[in-house]
Amino acid sequence: MEWVNIVCLVLAFYFGGMIKGATGAGAPIIAIPIISLLYDVPTAVAAFTVPNFLSNVWQSWKFRSHRVTGSFARIFAGAGLLGAGVGTLGLAYLPPALLSVILSAIVIAYLIFRRVKPDWSLPLPVAKRVGPLVGFIAGTLQGAAGISAPVSITFLNAIKLSRSGFIAVVSMFFVAMSLVQMPLLVHYELLTLELAGYGVIGTALIFIGMPFGEWIISKFPAERFDEIIQILLFVMVLSLIFKALGSG
Repeated sequence: MEWVNIVCLVLAFYFGGMIKGATGAGAPIIAIPIISLLYDVPTAVAAFTVPNFLSNVWQSWKFRSHRVTGSFARIFAGAGLLGAGVGTLGLAYLPPALLSVILSAIVIAYLIFRRVKPDWSLPLPVAKRVGPLVGFIAGTLQGAAGISAPVSITFLNAIKLSRSGFIAVVSMFFVAMSLVQMPLLVHYELLTLELAGYGVIGTALIFIGMPFGEWIISKFPAERFDEIIQILLFVMVLSLIFKALGSG
C-alpha cells in the first residue's frame, strides 16, 4: 500500500469521525467515497463495516435512554437489517463500475434533496406508518453501496427528533444492519482478515475524530459546516463518476 493511499485512508476515517461527532451520524458519507476512489465500492463497504458497527454500538449504548419513539426504532432497525441483506447480495454480484455509478447517484440525490427541501418535516405518526418501507430501502442502499444517508438520515431528520433522540435511533439502525452485513461480507470473501484489521484501525481514527467534530459544531454554525461537507461530497462524486467511466 502506497503511503499516499495510507494518508488518504487515515483522513477518510478521521474526517468520517468528525462528521459523526458533529452530527451523530454520516461517517460513511465521507469515508466510503474516498476509499472507493482509491480502490472500489466493495472494498470501501467492507473496510468500513467494522468501524460502522463498533462506533454505533458505543453510541447506541451511550444514548439508549433517549430512545423515546417506542417501537418505531426497533421496527425501523429490523427493516434495515432485512434490506442490508438484500443489498449485500447486490454488492457481491454487481460490477464495481456499476456500483460506483450507483453510489454516485445516491450521493447526488442526497445533495439535491438537501438543497431543494432543507426544512422538510414529517409527523411521527406518519413516520411510524412508512418507517418499515423506508428502513428496508435504506438498508438495501447500505448493503449495496455502504451509504444509506440519502434515505435514513434524511427521513430521521424530518421527524425533528432531538439530537440525542436522533442518535439513539440511527445508531440502533446501523448496528442492526451491520449484524447481517458483516457475516454476508465474510461469506462472499469481501470482508477479509486484512480489511477487518484496517477497520479496527479505522475505528480508532473515528473515535479520535469524534471529539473534534463535537468541538467544531459547538464553535461554528451547523449550516456552514454542512455546506462545506456538501461541497466536498460533490467533488468526490464527480471524481468517482470519472473513475467509473474510465474503467467501463
